[in-house]
Amino acid sequence: MKPIIMQQYEYTNKIYYDHFVLPFTIGLVVLLGYLCVKYYKWIKSFPKEERKKIRKGLFSLKTIRSGWEIFRESLLHHNIFKTNPMLGYMHMTFAFGWFLLIVVGKIESMVYHTSAFNPPYFAIFFRYFHPAKETFPYSEFFAFLMDLILTFLLIGILLAVTKRFCSRIFGMKKTTKQRAYDLLILTVLWLIFPVRFLAESFTSGLNGGGSFLTHNAGDFFSGFLPLESLSYPAWWLYSSLLGLFFLLLPFSRYMHIPTEMVYIFLKNWGVKQGKEYNGFSEIQVNSCSRCGICINTCQLNTSCNINDTQPVYFLRRLRNHEEFAQQAEDCLMCGRCENACPVGINLNAIRQSKRPDILRVTKDTYAYVPQPEVNPAKVAYFAGCMSHLTPGIIKSMQQIFEKAKADYTFIDEKAGVCCGRPLALSGNWKTAQVVMDKNLQMIDASQADILVTSCPICYKTFKEDYLLNIKVMHHTEYIDMLIRDGILKVNALDLKTVFHNPCELGRGCGVVDAPESVLKQVSRKISTAYDGKKSLCCGGSLANTAIDSTQKTKISSDTVKAYAAYQPDVIVTACPLCKKTLGKTSPEIPVKDIAELVAEA
Repeated sequence: MKPIIMQQYEYTNKIYYDHFVLPFTIGLVVLLGYLCVKYYKWIKSFPKEERKKIRKGLFSLKTIRSGWEIFRESLLHHNIFKTNPMLGYMHMTFAFGWFLLIVVGKIESMVYHTSAFNPPYFAIFFRYFHPAKETFPYSEFFAFLMDLILTFLLIGILLAVTKRFCSRIFGMKKTTKQRAYDLLILTVLWLIFPVRFLAESFTSGLNGGGSFLTHNAGDFFSGFLPLESLSYPAWWLYSSLLGLFFLLLPFSRYMHIPTEMVYIFLKNWGVKQGKEYNGFSEIQVNSCSRCGICINTCQLNTSCNINDTQPVYFLRRLRNHEEFAQQAEDCLMCGRCENACPVGINLNAIRQSKRPDILRVTKDTYAYVPQPEVNPAKVAYFAGCMSHLTPGIIKSMQQIFEKAKADYTFIDEKAGVCCGRPLALSGNWKTAQVVMDKNLQMIDASQADILVTSCPICYKTFKEDYLLNIKVMHHTEYIDMLIRDGILKVNALDLKTVFHNPCELGRGCGVVDAPESVLKQVSRKISTAYDGKKSLCCGGSLANTAIDSTQKTKISSDTVKAYAAYQPDVIVTACPLCKKTLGKTSPEIPVKDIAELVAEA
């Protein structure tokens, strides 16, 4: 049996070494090499404009802000804490606990060794190379601190095991389904810190040292275990588990640990997910920690029991180069998962980029649609397809324009085509562009300063894809502006209301305050758990081409029940599609658009 410290390397200013450090060292070197090559290839595939953003942002305050975000999110898991405190604490114990173990261990080894240039493994296996309470500054304090951090990590392991077998304790109805490979590396991770605890405790039982945890455990084990035979193999096992984890990491969910940090830097430098799937998409896909939060926020899961299409599974299929066509199509694109994602991955854009661009049209396709004569005005109103199917909204908007004495022109009153977003949602960007070009002619002809639309679907695509030089407003924003400026006078109606913020408006475009403000002035607005960006999807999404009408009705019915539980007189929304969809499953409580309520007021 080998002695605890090799004879030829006795003390300070000597290089400490033992063969058992090789698994750890080899695993770490291979991992770092793999990551460097992988990140270089991904970033090299970025469009030139995105690479310029990296060079520009590298030496800016954005880099400092990114460092703080990495500390807050990658280590402390602040966003997961906000969603699920127990889950956040569990993730933090692993990430922050391991970080502290490395940092504090390195400081301890530097104080003892009086040099920063000791081998990388020295701090990791410090208790092996320095087993007893020898006299060096703050040795007892460091021993206590390292035991405290190790205790913190062991509690995290206990929580992780509990979550795996009893997720409801964490408030999660379902957790991510694991495959054999996932379970292998998960088991390796779960064993690393208990084995470290045993290795340090066995060494302490033989030589003294340690603190409240490892010292007392060592005394306990020494009473009935042959520590001379167990101590050295325990260090070998600890090193082997670390090395194996490093080797398995790039091909597992734990690739998110280093990749999430890279992603945070890139997004803060301004790199964005485009219409095409590229290296930045790969970085986002590999940043997914598979925490499972998206599973319980998905209404396909909660209403239709469809539990294989959520981002955690879709992204895993992309990573593993598996068939994903069904998962790409089977999504409401409501953004609830994206809003809840603690990493901030552009989930909808990635899924959209993987939908096939198969439809082909030309400018002649819509030649049968006459180009309407558009009168120039300061405000151009575009109702959109769905508003024309819910004429009450158009009538209310016309009444509001007239009451405000607005100089407006109704550009698609008599003829028009779709804004193009439904085509884009299905992946058909080229076809959508043909439609958009036709609408651009009408918008340009209006010579307007402001474009107002009643449809959040149109609103989002006008803002993001049309690259207009005029102000684009949803009608809730426009009405709110009229009321704030004193142009439109309203009276509060004696109605209790709840507000269903459409997916594309609230989560999709961040319009939350304007509709809330308007509704509070024209009614008695009831606060709900679904206000703002937590709104439920109506189920009528044009983005999902996989589910049938019965399933859509089930989602709509569940949404109505959720809002009806607050006993309102009216369920108010701000989208013609949502109004039609929710109205079909709400026979008792009327569903109205906010413009209709304002017109009444």
